[in-house]
Amino acid sequence: MACQTPPLTSDYSASNYNRTAAFVYSAEYTAPVLSLLNPSIGERIVDFGCGTGELTLQIQEAVGASGLTVGMDYNNDMISKALMNGVRHAYVSDLQNIQLHEHVLENSFDAVFSNAVLHWCKQNPRGVLAGAKRLLKVGGRFVCEMGGFMNCIGVRIGLHRAVKRRGYEPDKMDPWYFPSIEEYQGLLQNAGFRVNTISLVPRLTPLLDDGLHGWLQLFARRTFLKEFSDEEAAAIIDEVVDMCEVDMKDKEGNWALMYVRLRFLATLDRL
Repeated sequence: MACQTPPLTSDYSASNYNRTAAFVYSAEYTAPVLSLLNPSIGERIVDFGCGTGELTLQIQEAVGASGLTVGMDYNNDMISKALMNGVRHAYVSDLQNIQLHEHVLENSFDAVFSNAVLHWCKQNPRGVLAGAKRLLKVGGRFVCEMGGFMNCIGVRIGLHRAVKRRGYEPDKMDPWYFPSIEEYQGLLQNAGFRVNTISLVPRLTPLLDDGLHGWLQLFARRTFLKEFSDEEAAAIIDEVVDMCEVDMKDKEGNWALMYVRLRFLATLDRL
């Protein structure tokens, strides 16, 4: 992830992420957004929220030696793993307030790419668009897939209910930003982008490694539930798992979660 949430903790290490959430960068799920990016030889592309670099490496290969690919992520452990994996240029940055770097100059990139990241940028989504605009040439592409309206339906309401029942305000604790088409299209247009295509894509997502419990431990423990003690957080996670089991666990014991992805291609019309 590349925004300030989630923080770097033992729960959100590169190894835990790769074990529990490898579906995020699987070929099956990422082929549509990579096809929308359609990188070509010689292009300069920034990956907003590169994680451990699996997709960044594919883009790096596609642009070749004459091109440039740069990864950004807020999590230092992710950046370290991306560099170990072969990404040539990657550095730590909050996407809501990007910092320029040796290889990152204003208005010098052909495309900004992002997969499964921008829904963490709840604090300042406009700051993300300002950062993309700062890096892109006029006519440059912004290609993204992120959580959209109705993403993680069921588990999110379970967290809200469990937190509210304990006297907390869930809206303030919820780290996620899942916009509708209309909302995000408006943000893009106001930032100077022309929206070429934008859609919401439902996707039933099987959960790995300890099912919903593992998913909540990775994505919610140090974000949504960061104010709680380990004992309190464990009780909330168990409560949410029990609540969601009827809809998310099949007769064979397999868990799945309904993801809804906001996918778009926008072109920068003006600086």
